[in-house]
Amino acid sequence: MIKVSKLNKTFIKDGKRIEVLKDMDLDVQRGESLSIVGASGAGKSTLIHILGTLDHPTSGEVIIGGSNVFRWGSEKLAGFRNRMIGFVFQFHHLLPEFSSLENTMMPALIGGMAGRKAKEKAETVLREVGLGDRLAHKPGELSGGEQQRVAVARALVMEPEIILADEPTGNLDTETGGKIEDMLISLNRERGITLVVVTHNASLAQRMSRSIGLQDGKIRNQ
Repeated sequence: MIKVSKLNKTFIKDGKRIEVLKDMDLDVQRGESLSIVGASGAGKSTLIHILGTLDHPTSGEVIIGGSNVFRWGSEKLAGFRNRMIGFVFQFHHLLPEFSSLENTMMPALIGGMAGRKAKEKAETVLREVGLGDRLAHKPGELSGGEQQRVAVARALVMEPEIILADEPTGNLDTETGGKIEDMLISLNRERGITLVVVTHNASLAQRMSRSIGLQDGKIRNQ
């Protein structure tokens, strides 16, 4: 599903080169669940942003679903990202002025789906994540766990083949975080969605089918 070859990412700060990812190779199989662990600054979030095509590598290749995605122009890449990849971040990034339903509809509307169909799909997925009675609630009217469930619903509305999650339980208490973990693992096992999770949470990492460690921009175990 995802194949990374000779991946490098370098930033320039104050005239100095900072090598964040170094000559990295990584394969993620279709339907796999993978955790990426490591200390802060190891390059985990940079890697997942590149896997999600939100950032470009300095060099190397990223093959997703058989396509060398960074050979495409920005418009084609954005359309692919919208259809293929769902994102769940530590900070839910919900738009505060919009309801749960409207936030969940957003990727579908951006993808050109008709409003009525987008609404129907959003309602369905919100009910699936247990928020059927929160459709009209805005983020400020929801608990932290409910906000994160809206974020999961938004990630699912386009029926992506891949979900990328960056510290999805980082802002949640243990019980609520466990429910989000269960939801993500269920999506992987029951729907076959490829799941890649960046986490400091040892419990969540151990529940994935495979775990890799990042240190100084390189994979230390695979």
